[in-house]
Amino acid sequence: MTHPILRCTTDIAAALAGVADVPAAWMDQADKRAALRALTVLSSRLEAVRHAVLANIDDLAHDEGMRDAATWLAHDQRLDRNEVARSVRLADAVERRWPLLRAGFADGSVNRAQAAVIANALDDLPAGIADDVRLKAEEHLVAEAATFAPRELRVLGRRILDVVAPELGEQHEREALEREERAALRHTRLVTRRRGDGTTDIHVRVSDAVAERLLTTLEAFTSPRQGAEERIPHPQAMGQAFVALLERLDPRRLPIHGGDATSVIVTIDLNALCSGLGIATAGTTPISASEARRLACTARLIPAVLGGDSVPLDLGRSRRLFSPAQRKAMAVRDRCCRGVGCDIPAAWCEAHHAADPWSSGGRTDLGDGVLLCNFHHQRAHDDSYLHTRLPNGDLRFHRRR
Repeated sequence: MTHPILRCTTDIAAALAGVADVPAAWMDQADKRAALRALTVLSSRLEAVRHAVLANIDDLAHDEGMRDAATWLAHDQRLDRNEVARSVRLADAVERRWPLLRAGFADGSVNRAQAAVIANALDDLPAGIADDVRLKAEEHLVAEAATFAPRELRVLGRRILDVVAPELGEQHEREALEREERAALRHTRLVTRRRGDGTTDIHVRVSDAVAERLLTTLEAFTSPRQGAEERIPHPQAMGQAFVALLERLDPRRLPIHGGDATSVIVTIDLNALCSGLGIATAGTTPISASEARRLACTARLIPAVLGGDSVPLDLGRSRRLFSPAQRKAMAVRDRCCRGVGCDIPAAWCEAHHAADPWSSGGRTDLGDGVLLCNFHHQRAHDDSYLHTRLPNGDLRFHRRR
């Protein structure tokens, strides 16, 4: 005798075969709307039946010498084992622990993604809470699936005790946060890989709180730091903001490294420094001389200038960076970027040695400094551009011909 579930699969296959070649383009809007709604519910109900079977296939794995049910199904159906393992865990939770969730899954009122979120939230409830509290939590989350998508349900699930047992909610949330923070600390890491084309991939995993802090800082650099004439994609703007953040770190506030405050030493030939042509070295990484001259304006680096025999002529100078007082005075005086036609406010600008570059022996005096937005500061150190200082102190840029 054929099992009802197997007979159901035969009937579904036959029904699908009957519409396989029917063009959906001919459906009117009302039919498409009704079909999509019905198919979504039917898909969820079919998934519920599939998970009911998944919860009971350990005997197949044992019979064929497989390690577990997920391994057997992944091998038999050529599926991704990690995805199959998640399905098997969901099947076990729905079939064995949460009957109300099983009913909602079976009648299509809860889809698979919602069921996974609800099951995880219920499984994360503290071990010592009463059965009636667990039941209230399950009832509430299954009911909310009629209103909320998986993302919102995940938030509700995390704070479900605040709804069904407020006296336990705060303690549970605190304990959950402490567990997450400990796990985040264990998993925090940074990995780099040089691509060989002058760029390096940096992969970082940190806690959500650290990521939020970093993004907030970077967003402060990205808006409105770009000039109106340069519209770039947001990821590129965030990458440039990260560079700007590193260039503004004060080594005096960083841990001691190598006997001194953490700094980058840029080694450059004297002629290259003066001309802006040639190559410098930042630590062990080669950079252009023009980039070294730009960094000399704002970045916290130490220039090591070499003479003809590669003998250091000068390791730093008494003051290269404008002081906070000078920076404030420039903000009062300039009010915004001094590039012609630019109105980026002073708070988003960088101090630049305009009349006599520091790399050419200039002094860090207020009269020599002007404020430039990041866009125009890049142009000031770009050898493909020339700039002239107008009588009013503004800088006019034009491309070399």
